[in-house]
Amino acid sequence: MESSVFGLRLSLKQRYFLLLCVAAAGIIVYRFARNHPETRRMNRVEGLRANSSQFTLERKPFLILGGSIHYFRVPRAYWEDRLLKMKACGLNTLTTYVPWNLHEPERGVFKFEDQLDLEAYLRLAASLGLWVILRPGPYICAEWDLGGLPSWLLRDPQMKLRTTYSGFTYAVNSFFDEVIKKAVPHQYSKGGPIIAVQVENEYGSYATDENYMPFIKEALLSRGITELLLTSDNKDGLKLGGVKGALETINFQKLDPDEIKYLEQIQPQQPKMVMEYWSGWFDLWGGLHHVYTAEEMIPVVTEILKLDMSINLYMFHGGTNFGFMSGAFAVGLPAPKPMVTSYDYDAPLSEAGDYTTKYHLLRNLFSHYHTQPLPELPSVHERRAYQPAVIQQHISLWDSLRFTDKPFKSERPVNMENLPVNNNNGQSYGYTLYETTITSGGALKSQNNVRDRALVFVDKHFVGVLDYTVQELAVPDGKGKRTLGLLVENCGRVNYGKTLDEQRKGLVGDILLNEHPLRDFNIHSLDMKPAFVNRLESAGHWMSMRHQPSFPGFFQGRLYVNGSPQDTFIKLPGWSKGVVFINGKNLGRYWSTGPQQTLYVPGPWLHRGDNQVTVFEEQETDGKIQFASSPDYGMTIDVQ
Repeated sequence: MESSVFGLRLSLKQRYFLLLCVAAAGIIVYRFARNHPETRRMNRVEGLRANSSQFTLERKPFLILGGSIHYFRVPRAYWEDRLLKMKACGLNTLTTYVPWNLHEPERGVFKFEDQLDLEAYLRLAASLGLWVILRPGPYICAEWDLGGLPSWLLRDPQMKLRTTYSGFTYAVNSFFDEVIKKAVPHQYSKGGPIIAVQVENEYGSYATDENYMPFIKEALLSRGITELLLTSDNKDGLKLGGVKGALETINFQKLDPDEIKYLEQIQPQQPKMVMEYWSGWFDLWGGLHHVYTAEEMIPVVTEILKLDMSINLYMFHGGTNFGFMSGAFAVGLPAPKPMVTSYDYDAPLSEAGDYTTKYHLLRNLFSHYHTQPLPELPSVHERRAYQPAVIQQHISLWDSLRFTDKPFKSERPVNMENLPVNNNNGQSYGYTLYETTITSGGALKSQNNVRDRALVFVDKHFVGVLDYTVQELAVPDGKGKRTLGLLVENCGRVNYGKTLDEQRKGLVGDILLNEHPLRDFNIHSLDMKPAFVNRLESAGHWMSMRHQPSFPGFFQGRLYVNGSPQDTFIKLPGWSKGVVFINGKNLGRYWSTGPQQTLYVPGPWLHRGDNQVTVFEEQETDGKIQFASSPDYGMTIDVQ
C-alpha cells in the first residue's frame, strides 16, 4: 500500500520514517515552548499598567478581582482544589506571600520543594487561567512567626530588621538571589502569570529607615522584575509606606470615603486598589473567635466595585498555621498574645475548603463582572469523624531528651536563637529546657526574662508556670542539691508592630532565686523537628499506659483508616496544652484555653490502615484522641 503526500508517492517504510520525524519535531517544539514560555503566547505586548484611572492589561481596561491563598498554609495536594474554587467564585487574580523563614531555615540553606515549590504553584495558577500578584517580602506580616523573617537574623545582637543595616541587607540580598530568580521566568512579559509584584509589606506602619524601601525596590528590579510594582498600607501607613515608581494600594475592612479621597489625592488619575480587603480576622489564644458577617461584608465589596476600584480579598482562603509558625500580636497590649493554629480567618472558603455564605454571595456579585458564565462549583471533599484513637504508650519529656542533641553547657542563660544548634543557626521554634542545680528553696523571680511561658520543675516535679503575668514562684524547701528545670516555650514571635527586633525567645536574661542570679545551666533544644519525632517514634523506650504517665510527655495512639483517607478534625477535650503530630507531620498547637478546640487534619496526610498520632502534652490527658467531622473554633465575637 502506498500513500501520496504533497503529490509524492511514499512507501510504508517512508511513511513510518516521516511520522517519526513529525513526532520528534513535535516533542522538540513542545519542550522548547515549555522551557521558553514566552514563545507560547507571542501576542503579549503590554502587561499590567497604571497610567490612567483604570488598570490596563494589553492596553484594555482590567479590573483586578483578587484573592489571597498562601501555598504554605494549604496542603500541596489541595492547591488545585482551592484555586479552582477561587476561579469558580469569579476571581481572576491570585495573591500570595513568600515566607522567607520556611524557604531559608538556616542561613544559605534554601528549600523550594514539596510544600514550598513556589514555581509549581505559579505554574498551577497559570494553567487554571489565574493571574498572580506576588508579594515576596522579605517581611510579610501574615500572622506568621516574625512576619516571615528567619529567626537566625536575631543571632546578631545589633540586628535592625527592615532597615538598611548591613547585616539585614546582606541576608535579604542572599535570599532574593534565590527567590527572585525563581519568580522572573513566570512574569507576564515572559509568558507567565505574574502581572504585579509588591515591594515589602505595610512599611508605612514601621517606617524606621527612609532608604529601606528604595533598597527593596532596587533589589527586585536589579534581579529582573519588570512587571508593575505595588506597595500596600493601611490609611495611616500610606503617608510613609510608598516608594517612587510603585503604585500605592490601601488595606481596610470598613469603607471610609475619606481614605479613598486621600488615595485619589496622592495618586490622581491612577487606578485605585484595595490590596487587602479583610474578609475576616485572626484569633488569639485566650480570646474569642472573630467573625465578620456576610451581611456586613457584601455591601462594602459592592461599594468598592461601584467605585471602579480593584480588590483583593485577604484572605479568600486562610488555611492553617501548621507546625509552630503562627505569630503573636502585641499592638496596644501589655504583653504579646500568641495566634491560634487555625487561619480559617472567617474567609469565604473555610480552613478545610468548604463554601460559606460569603462565598456564594461573592460569586453572585462577581458574576456581574464577567461576560461568560462562571465555571461550575467544584465538589466539596467528604469528611469523617473517625473512631477515637486510644493512647497505647507514653514516654516522659525527661526520657525523650536522649533523642535530642546533647545539651549545651553555659554559665548564664542563652536565648534559643543564640544556641549553638542547627549548624550554628540557633533554635527557631518549639521548647527549650534550662536546667541548673539549686541548694535551697525560696522566691524564684523571672524579671520578665521568660519568653514566652515556662513550666517550672524541681527534680522533675511541677511547681508552677512563669509567663508575662506570673513573674514570681515559691520554690519549696528541700534537702541537698536539687535540679531546677524551666521548660520554656516560644509561643510565636510578634509579626506586626515596632517590637520585631525584640523577639528573641527562651530565657533572655537572668532568673533570680532569693535575689541571686542562677548560673551554670544545661540547655536542651527541643525544636521537635521531623528527624527528632521520627527517632522518638521508632525508639524502644515507650511505656505502656499501665504505667502511670509523668508530665510533660509524649503520648502515642493509632488512627485506623479503612477506605480512602478523608479530612477530619482532632479534638482533645481531656488534655490541656501541647502539640500534635500525625505520621510525623506537625499539625500545630492546641490549648484548652481556646478559642480553637479542633485541629485540622488533611486527608492527604493520612493513609489506609494505621496512622501514627503522637501528642506532646504538658500537663494532663484523658487517654484518647477524638475526631470530629466539623471544626470548633470556639465562642464567636464580631470583628470590631
